[in-house]
Amino acid sequence: MPILCRVTRGDLTESIHVVFAVAVDETGTVFYSTGDPYYLTCIRSSLKPFQAAAVVKAGAVDAAGFSDDELAMMCASHNGEDIHVKTVQSMLNKLGLSTADLECGSHFPSDKITRHKMIKEGKVAESIHNNCSGKHAGMLALAKHLEQGIKGYIQKEHPVQKEVFNLVHELTGLKNIPTETDGCSAPTPFMTLETIARLFQKFAASNDQELSRVFDAMCANPILVGGTNRFDSLFIEALAGRGITKIGGESVRGISIKKPSGGSVGIALKVLDGNFRAMSIATTKLLEHLELLNPLELEKLDKFRMEILRNHNQLEIGRIEAIVET
Repeated sequence: MPILCRVTRGDLTESIHVVFAVAVDETGTVFYSTGDPYYLTCIRSSLKPFQAAAVVKAGAVDAAGFSDDELAMMCASHNGEDIHVKTVQSMLNKLGLSTADLECGSHFPSDKITRHKMIKEGKVAESIHNNCSGKHAGMLALAKHLEQGIKGYIQKEHPVQKEVFNLVHELTGLKNIPTETDGCSAPTPFMTLETIARLFQKFAASNDQELSRVFDAMCANPILVGGTNRFDSLFIEALAGRGITKIGGESVRGISIKKPSGGSVGIALKVLDGNFRAMSIATTKLLEHLELLNPLELEKLDKFRMEILRNHNQLEIGRIEAIVET
């Protein structure tokens, strides 16, 4: 039975979000699966750590002189807060490029305070505010390093994307991977949940230098990976070097956890209707169920165990809670 996220109004169920999940350990064994482990879904921004790893592997991160926080920025689906914009701008400065060279498109920051401040000041959204701008700055670094031209680096046939997909093929062992266009216009693959879980187990194992470097950069800079009050950032902070998680569009998530006793775990989750409100609650409930978090880590993520729903008069009218079969 899949994980069910139950949305109540009072004591009655109003809606249910269905969540599939797969967990793989260091032996390659699927030790937990609920729903369909072979469910094909788009990995979206959950691919970012591996896209960043391809840039590291090619030598482009070192060639650009990027710091560890800038490497973490390449993995971000960020809020567009000042710290995010400044970090991406630093990356562009090191490359001798500008915001105009980013091919991700523009949108206002998802951070409410930053967005309202920009609107009040009459500022317009630029591509640097795009939640994927760090990834795109990394791709620009790879394009410059390959000396293949920066224009059109988002195209599937561009050498930048070929480098990325060479690593994806290497890590997954798959020859043919369905690919479509992401919200930021870069190519994005479809994979089964089991494949995504295996990817994130390898990321936690960090047997490859490029994966280890990206993992450590994310662990050292949690606020850059998401932002204020974002589950990804709070999870990475709570696990203090032991794990990371990366959300993707339409509510897909990958998780990498290093076991205290050695070994590693990779997990993939997908909310079937794409609703984000169910994901953090389902994630926390699953990790608690699998006993992968210690009491202190769980305490730090306590607010994600259940969400109280309130109306416009701030009256408690229901909740969102996850149900995982034992």
